[in-house]
Amino acid sequence: MRLTVVGNPDNRRVALLRRAVREAGLPDPAVLPWARVLTGAAPPDADALVRVDSPGEDAEVDRLLRGAATPARHGELIGLADTYAGLVAGMGRVAAGGATLLNHPDDVAVLCDKRRCHALLSAAGVPVPSALPPVGGYPQLRAAMTAAGWHRVFVKPAHGSSAAGVLALAVGPRRVQAVTPIEITPDGLFNSLRLRRYDDEATIAALVDRLAPEGLHVEQWLPKAGLADRVVDLRVVVVAGRPTHAVVRAARGPLTNLHLGNARGDLDALRVAAGPESWAAAMRTCERAAACFPRSLHVGVDLMFLVGWRRHAVAEVNAFGDLLPGVLADGRDTYAEQVHALTSGRWDRWRATAPARPPGDGTAATGRDAVAGTATGSARPTAGGPATTRREEVGCAR
Repeated sequence: MRLTVVGNPDNRRVALLRRAVREAGLPDPAVLPWARVLTGAAPPDADALVRVDSPGEDAEVDRLLRGAATPARHGELIGLADTYAGLVAGMGRVAAGGATLLNHPDDVAVLCDKRRCHALLSAAGVPVPSALPPVGGYPQLRAAMTAAGWHRVFVKPAHGSSAAGVLALAVGPRRVQAVTPIEITPDGLFNSLRLRRYDDEATIAALVDRLAPEGLHVEQWLPKAGLADRVVDLRVVVVAGRPTHAVVRAARGPLTNLHLGNARGDLDALRVAAGPESWAAAMRTCERAAACFPRSLHVGVDLMFLVGWRRHAVAEVNAFGDLLPGVLADGRDTYAEQVHALTSGRWDRWRATAPARPPGDGTAATGRDAVAGTATGSARPTAGGPATTRREEVGCAR
């Protein structure tokens, strides 16, 4: 097996994968830089096996994806829809030579559009939070929330990642409050590493209206279960249909992304709190979410247990959600696990038996909560080992 990686050569994702391939005794992967893909490089040959990695953390690649004349400023929230369009076009260029891709362009296109991904999961019966119909700005958002009887929602850019541009919005009888990593400056919006609280409705309305042209996905804010004094959720990496690695994300606020200063929680304590039946049911849900993308070797599932631990739902599924440094299962990190799935034939067996994608992924589901309760089963990832990095990269492009 000779692997080609499309990625940013200096990025740690590429380095971690190359290490895993070499440690498996395989030839060092060839690296096709994203910058070359986006400036006309020939695609990999038809006999190539290709992994496409995140194009994030490279200012020039971001500029090329957006088709912009100049790079974005650090953290600037700009051109998310253009970045998505560039990613989809770039995936098409990679696939044009007929190579076998370990993450299919059609899967990536859905995974990197929160509206399409939510609708596909819902159509497949995967438990997800209820979502509002598309909204074009703050007045529509408030009207839709009133019609649904909702007082708390997550407002997410349709093509964002790493919580970029997300607002946890709560509407009360006397005040409106949004928790978000967005920093407002006189000349733009910036995604920061520090959460901010805005309680001036005019400011919140202006934020939503400025993000709306990029496309918004709005979900009901479901109450997450907690451990000690923090709310928790999980990133579960599913490789070739099997949940293999998990990390607990623990926060004192509504956004749990680790790069926002939150902590990795105790996975064993969470499993005890959930109980074996609820845990097994949640892992089956992760398998069902991954089965919606049978042409992708891995996905990263963001799963939340709700208060009481008897119910759970999938918040998101990520195309490039396998960066969990220091987390091992059976002695393998997420990259070594993927190499093992390829060399052992598990990837081929899973693709051959994975269910067909359900029809339709065009519009988000609406209505009451679609959350799963307890069932029995035995799916059981293992995880352990300390983290060694401050930032957790999730989602699609960044």
